[in-house]
Amino acid sequence: MVLQLLIGSALLAATALLASMSWMLLEMVLRRTHPWIIHPPYGLKLAAVLLVAMLWVLCMMTLSIWIWAVVFWRLDVFESFEGAVYFALVAFTTLGFGDVLLPQPWRLLGGLAAANGLMIFGFLTAMLVETLRQTRYRQLGPVGQDDD
Repeated sequence: MVLQLLIGSALLAATALLASMSWMLLEMVLRRTHPWIIHPPYGLKLAAVLLVAMLWVLCMMTLSIWIWAVVFWRLDVFESFEGAVYFALVAFTTLGFGDVLLPQPWRLLGGLAAANGLMIFGFLTAMLVETLRQTRYRQLGPVGQDDD
């Protein structure tokens, strides 16, 4: 049990660190586009920024799932790598089909993978909203201020 908790905690920390560092990199990329973003027309530029951010989120989710899958596979929890990826995806997204189960000695990792998925989904959703907010702020400036 302690080994499972240590492994799961390490994976939680690793995926959180990966997502945080990745988002810092995306912020740097978006800052470089600032001069382009602030000039009209805004609609397509906002859509482009959101598309890039959403693809970035998709990559972070995919990498996190692959990290879990590799660990499951290296621990010989599953006979095939495909089984490890499938279980990691189902657990991470909290679908929980129940068609593939972890062996009893490793079952706590399934709950930790689901908790990790919830955490990462929440974090990345917040980052998408913040990206939208920052982009609109850069385009329109502070809302509610009178022009003198």
